Amino acid sequence: MLITKNSIPSRFQFAFGLASILVSTLASTVVYAQENTDAISPYRPSVSSPALLPLAGQLEFELGLLRVKQDELRRDSLPYLFKLAFSKEWGVLVGGEAQVVNRIDRAPTQRGFGDFNLVLKRAFLNADGSAFGIELGSKIATAKEGIGSGKNDFVLNGIYSRDLDAVHMDLNVNLTHLGSVEAGSSSLQKAWSASFSTPINDKWGITGEVSGTLRSGSASTAQTLLALTYSPHNRLTIDFGVVKGLNKGAPDYTLFSGFVIPVAKLF
Repeated sequence: MLITKNSIPSRFQFAFGLASILVSTLASTVVYAQENTDAISPYRPSVSSPALLPLAGQLEFELGLLRVKQDELRRDSLPYLFKLAFSKEWGVLVGGEAQVVNRIDRAPTQRGFGDFNLVLKRAFLNADGSAFGIELGSKIATAKEGIGSGKNDFVLNGIYSRDLDAVHMDLNVNLTHLGSVEAGSSSLQKAWSASFSTPINDKWGITGEVSGTLRSGSASTAQTLLALTYSPHNRLTIDFGVVKGLNKGAPDYTLFSGFVIPVAKLF
């Protein structure tokens, strides 16, 4: 039997796509990984961003597989992120969703690219090892109708990171101006998150997080995340886990997996 793309069930296409991208990307960075020992700085899988930037000049790549279930909607996507720090204090984040598939009961399936995100980041390092961070970003509406909102969003995010013995903590509080909102609801959305991670041994780690959003005229959301990370060496981290909604406004659940690798040392 000849296997073609059309003969593969759509629910498996994301898994095949992620595996293909993982293999090709890892293959393209083998030489770099062998010749460099600089550790990566994973930002995923939590909602919270850390205050610290990656190693200056090292371009890092993050890719994930995400499945969200909320009421009748099932949403699969491939979120990606490129991170580049110009110094210990300044850097940029460029990301989005390489592919999105929306399935709603008794409705046509929607497929397409997601929106594009651009973030400028500033880190403030303290002598005690803690750090503050500020992110100024924009979601640029590149997704077609039904996949995205069709409008640009702007976000200001404040970060505080600190090591509490073996536990690393990232606290985020942000304000987003939404370009598209429901009638009678506010365009300003407040969000918060608190992430805690700790190593289990020299290769495995665990991350727990709580987060939520508040917006006048719209249901608030609250959710909790639990993830495991596996780092065979300091240039590759693989994660997988689950997010569970804690109220009716949040998704029922989210399943995810992904990885972080260095791509190149640019300077």
